[in-house]
Amino acid sequence: MNLPTKLTVLRLILSGFIIFILCFPFYMFGVKFPILYVGGVGMDIKYLISGVIFIIASFTDYLDGYLARKNNQVTDTGKMLDAIADKVLVNSVLIILAAHAFINVIIPVVIVLRDIVVNAIKMEAASKGKVVAAIKSGKYKTATLMVGTVLTFFYNLPFEIMFKNPINVSGFLLYIAVILSIISAIQYFNLNKNIIFGEKE
Repeated sequence: MNLPTKLTVLRLILSGFIIFILCFPFYMFGVKFPILYVGGVGMDIKYLISGVIFIIASFTDYLDGYLARKNNQVTDTGKMLDAIADKVLVNSVLIILAAHAFINVIIPVVIVLRDIVVNAIKMEAASKGKVVAAIKSGKYKTATLMVGTVLTFFYNLPFEIMFKNPINVSGFLLYIAVILSIISAIQYFNLNKNIIFGEKE
C-alpha cells in the first residue's frame, strides 16, 4: 500500500471518528461535552473537535491526490478508495448536521442525489472504456461545500460576531454548493449523454 492510499485510508478512519463523536449517545453514560462561549455564541465542544478532524481529513484528500500524481502512484485501488472516502466524509457529515438541525435537510438530499447521478454516469462511461473528466463547476461545488461545512462546525465564526446583524456565510456557501451540484450534474449529463445512450457524436 503506497503513501497516497494510506492517506486515503486515514481519511476513512477520521470520518469514522467524526461519525462516532457526533452520533454516540454520550449522555447515556453521564458524559457531557462543555460549552465554549465566544462573543456570546455558545459552541458545543464536540462540534469543534469534529470540525478540526474534518479539516485534517479534508487536507488528506488534497495531499493523497497530489502525492499520487507527483510520484506516479495513481492506482485503480487508490482511485476507488479515494472516491469512497470522499463520500463517506462529506455525505455522512452533511446528513448528521441536518439531523442535528444545523443545516436544512435539502442540502444533503441534493448533494447525495447529485453524487448518485454523477457516479452512475462515470460507471456507465467506464464500462464503455471512457473516462469522465472533472469539470470546473464540480470543483467549485466541492470548494464551497467544504468551506461551508467547516464554518458550520465552528458556528459560523467569525462572521457570527463580526457584524451587528450576523451574516450566515456558512449557510450561504452550502446553498451555493447545492446550486453548483445541480448545475454540475446537468453538465456531466450533457457532456456524456452520447456515451450514456450509445449515440454517435
